[in-house]
Amino acid sequence: MNTITLTPAQIRGLKLAKEGDLFPREDDKWTHLDAAVTYAKNDRFRERPQKIKFLTSSTLATLREFGLLRSLDPDGKTQEAAHGITMAGKMWLLKNK
Repeated sequence: MNTITLTPAQIRGLKLAKEGDLFPREDDKWTHLDAAVTYAKNDRFRERPQKIKFLTSSTLATLREFGLLRSLDPDGKTQEAAHGITMAGKMWLLKNK
């Protein structure tokens, strides 16, 4: 069986996809549909915002080539359709934590 080796950025992107479907944003970035700046749970005064997690289009394309992500709209354009994690992607994360 052929094993897939991913870079740290690709692993972060795969974990992000596991949390929810990815949608295109500005500047060639992909993230969750209603992603917003959040604050740490233990930050009483909401002074330290946490950045929105995202992955780039090139990382998304690489993960799609490996079969770890798939387009949720098979008839639509790949660049505009939402993407979700495949069972192969979930299995990769289980084996390679």
